[in-house]
Amino acid sequence: MPKSAKAASLHIDYLDIDGRKVPVTARHNPRARRIIVRVDLAAGSVEVTSPSRRNMAQALLFAHEQRDWIAERLEQVPPPVPFKNGAHIPFRGKEHLIRHIGARRAEALGVGESVRGPVWRVRAAETGGLPEIRVTGHPAFVQRRVGDWLKAQARLELNEKALAYADTFGVRPSRITMRDQTSRWGSCSTSRALSFSWRLIMAPPHVLEYVAAHEVAHLRYMNHGPRFWALVAEAFPNYEPAKNWLEVNGPSLHRYGAGPYLDIAAD
Repeated sequence: MPKSAKAASLHIDYLDIDGRKVPVTARHNPRARRIIVRVDLAAGSVEVTSPSRRNMAQALLFAHEQRDWIAERLEQVPPPVPFKNGAHIPFRGKEHLIRHIGARRAEALGVGESVRGPVWRVRAAETGGLPEIRVTGHPAFVQRRVGDWLKAQARLELNEKALAYADTFGVRPSRITMRDQTSRWGSCSTSRALSFSWRLIMAPPHVLEYVAAHEVAHLRYMNHGPRFWALVAEAFPNYEPAKNWLEVNGPSLHRYGAGPYLDIAAD
C-alpha cells in the first residue's frame, strides 16, 4: 500500500477504565481525514490521531467518549506470547515449539553456534511431535535471538518473492526493508521503496507471497484501481483466500511481541 506520513506525538492523557489508568497518546497527522482512536492490544494503551493540531482537545474528548468501546476491546485482548522457552508460535503458518538448549546439552547433541547458528529449526519428523525452533546460549537471550531469527527468515523470503515479482512485472524497487508495521502488512513509497512486516513469516506461505505481489504491483500502479488488481490477479491467481486470511487472522500475529491496533473513527 502507498506509504503514509508518520504522525508526531503531541500529548499524553489517561482514561480511568474499571479503576485502571489507561494511557492515551494524542498524535497529529495532517493526512488523517478524521479523528481516529486506536487500541494497542499488546501495550494496553490508546492512541488518538487528529488531522489538526488545534483539535487535540477534541481528539482527547472523543477518546473519553469511546470509553465503553475501549474497555470492551481491552477485555478481549488475548494474552501476549513472548519468545521464551516452551512458547508455541506460528512459523510459515505452522505451530512451532520454542526450545532452549543450554551449552552443555548443545555440545552433547553435537550442535553449536559456530555450526548452526544460535537458532535453528528442527522438523516434526525429528522431534516426534511439533516442529521446534531451538535456541542456544543464555536463557535471557532467547527472546531477542528468536526475534532476530524470525526477522532474518522474513528478510530472505520477502526479498526473494519481491524480486521475483519485480522481474515478472518489469519493475525494480529502490530498496526492500523489514519493519514491525502495526497498521499494514506492506507499503510502497513514491521513491519505489518497498517495506514489509517481518511478522508475515508467521503466516502461511501463500499469504506472504500475496503481500509481496501486492506491494510490487504498486510499482506499476500506485492505487487500488482495476488495472492494479488485474495485475495482481495475473501474477497471483486466486489471491482472495490469502487476502481474507490476513483480514481474519492477521491481527493475531501481533500477539507475538507487540500487539495490533483496533480503530474507531469520528464521523
